[in-house]
Amino acid sequence: MKYLLNITSCRSLFFLFVMCYCVSGFSQEVNVPIQLRCDLLLQTDYQSVHGFAVPTEWKAAMSGKHECVRILTQTPSFGWNIPCCESGATMQTAYQIIVASTEAKLKENKGDVWDSGKVESTQSSGIIYDGKPLVGNHLYFWKVKIWDEKQTESSYSDVAVFLTDKELQKHATARYPLQKQQEMPVYIQNVKNKVLVADFGKAAFCGQLYLTLTSDSGQDTVLVHTGEAMTSEGCVNRKPGGNIRYGRYRIPLRSGTHTYQIQFRHSGGGIKMPDYIGEVVPFRYVELENYQGSADKTLLVRNAVYYPYNDEASYFECSDSILNQVWELCKYSVKATSFTGQFIDGDRERLPYEGDNYIGQLTAYCVDDEYNLPRYSHEYSITHPTWPTEWIQISVMTAWLDYLYTGDLRSIRYYYDDLKAKCLMDFETENGLIVVSGTEKQKNPQIMAKIHHKKSIKDIIDWPVTERDGFVVDNACKSVINAYYYRDLVLMSKMARALGNEEDELFYRKKAARVKKSFQRLFWDRKNKRYRDSDNTEHASLHANIFPLAFGLVDEKDKAPVMKYIRSKGMACSVYAAQFLLEAVYGAEDGNYGLSLMHSTDDRSWYNMIREGSTVSMEAWGNKYKGNQDWNHIWGAAPGNIIMRELIGVKPVSPGWNKFQIKPQLGELKWAKAKVPTIKGAVTVEYNQTGETFLMKVRVPGNTEAEVILPAKKDINKVNVNGQLVKTILKDGKVFLPVLRSGVYHIVLN
Repeated sequence: MKYLLNITSCRSLFFLFVMCYCVSGFSQEVNVPIQLRCDLLLQTDYQSVHGFAVPTEWKAAMSGKHECVRILTQTPSFGWNIPCCESGATMQTAYQIIVASTEAKLKENKGDVWDSGKVESTQSSGIIYDGKPLVGNHLYFWKVKIWDEKQTESSYSDVAVFLTDKELQKHATARYPLQKQQEMPVYIQNVKNKVLVADFGKAAFCGQLYLTLTSDSGQDTVLVHTGEAMTSEGCVNRKPGGNIRYGRYRIPLRSGTHTYQIQFRHSGGGIKMPDYIGEVVPFRYVELENYQGSADKTLLVRNAVYYPYNDEASYFECSDSILNQVWELCKYSVKATSFTGQFIDGDRERLPYEGDNYIGQLTAYCVDDEYNLPRYSHEYSITHPTWPTEWIQISVMTAWLDYLYTGDLRSIRYYYDDLKAKCLMDFETENGLIVVSGTEKQKNPQIMAKIHHKKSIKDIIDWPVTERDGFVVDNACKSVINAYYYRDLVLMSKMARALGNEEDELFYRKKAARVKKSFQRLFWDRKNKRYRDSDNTEHASLHANIFPLAFGLVDEKDKAPVMKYIRSKGMACSVYAAQFLLEAVYGAEDGNYGLSLMHSTDDRSWYNMIREGSTVSMEAWGNKYKGNQDWNHIWGAAPGNIIMRELIGVKPVSPGWNKFQIKPQLGELKWAKAKVPTIKGAVTVEYNQTGETFLMKVRVPGNTEAEVILPAKKDINKVNVNGQLVKTILKDGKVFLPVLRSGVYHIVLN
């Protein structure tokens, strides 16, 4: 309980310092690299004891007395940010990295382990180590300097340090140790005689609960109830239903005032907790039954467990109070469900499913500037696949997202052959499309071994089965499966190009084109202008239409009728498929409909999760839609990424955020503001729209460029950027601005 320092506060203070530095007017260079990353991690010197952050002490870390970050690979990557201040920021044209075996040598600018020399490159993330072989269990020191577009040389950055693991591997993803944070209730009150109820504000997975209780007689016994749900009477719900958690514990009190600890147990399987953390259970409320003491918040302290998380890395606020609550639900869901150090499907199973990875990965990118938990989750699932066909296919999509958001190619390069197999091309039929469920090919051990599978796989479409909108599930050739197939082929072509594999790039590009033609021929209903579920049915579910639209299979001329059909269906899918429904809707530039889905208050909505009492995204829309659901599923947090990527409109165009897009689709919102984390630094935007005037303020991070595409309700007479009129292109109801380099911009459209 004595360790108050944590990684969140450290990162927040550092960010505050950088912001103050940028606006203070100090004469020091503003182009000196900051926020150095090794293997994508910002704080490679982070250490803890039993999960509580402690000051860095390398002898203790190297001897195993402290939990710490260890670099696991022989070839770590390096990256940094370039500060962006009000007057603009540097565009890098070259860099030099020095890595030394001692801090003294680094101070003398002696890179005895690696000196990259001056490298002509704009790259500032995903730069791979290319020096002498690294030694296990060794401390290394490094720094970097850059040159700008005027060939002005910066000073060296501050020194960064990393510790290697005892045995280094060809490829492995480092992570922070899990972290405990001590939390007290936001309120505690007497609900009736001898009954106190405490509310911690939000549910969290906790390893220990401490209670400081007093007994005059030493003969009292207190019953402690913990739970995620509350009754209408204000007590912990003893029978919450499904897999909503409830626990009951008995504490005989000693005479006087003492602190008692409740150690939790978990009887389920799945991913195990490390010994230094111990077992955890989720709860928000604590009820003390048969306790005569006063209602004091200091009576209770819980040790909440999270993967280190920066609460200040992102924000979103707008003119719609419902959407603000939905955003906070989804943002916190990333933090709350990170307790194992990888994405899992919830407390019931604690299993890592690829579908959860995809939504968790995208949402994590939009709420925190941490990339190792998503990467580890993705890579783990490559060799530990689950049963749904689409989940295997999703691994290709998560691989591409990892590269797109980090600019680090190592994971794709290492798992390239696995990713090729995950396309499931071995299940292709004569028509060029794939059929997986129920096929004899699943009995071929060589085919199954390539995807690391020993059991049979089958199509899921959506889950639970009642959320499939009547999709005809049989062993036919299905539209949803082949929409995924097409998307995988497109992404494999992009990844092959990134790796310099021109032969594979051409192969996958041609294959994707053929699949698109076959897809249109088999599934497109020309009469009704929509897609069918499979090649042997006329039924057209919502799913058969959202996946082709989201994955780029719908011709431009057919988007309007497909969107009309999608709108007619409403939210006829699960919280998982809602991710792709929203991707399809915003991809078709129907921001008004997308907003209506996300701020809906129907019982099939994210707001309903809040209304039913959860502070973490649910497994289903509500308790009535899945009898065994739990209240801590990351796959229910789709708005966390859709709001940032589509409504706010900030997402990468090129890997590593060298260039990104700002294309807001605010719908009927009057105003919105957001801070979007990126590996190059945060993008901050503010929008206001009144009548025919659109106002925008944006901060573009150092060493990046922004493509800005803004809505135009009518013909735009003029566009003003920082007080200057600029030439724009008006097309299809949108205004295309000149590319904005790093800096701060005030934009007016009227």
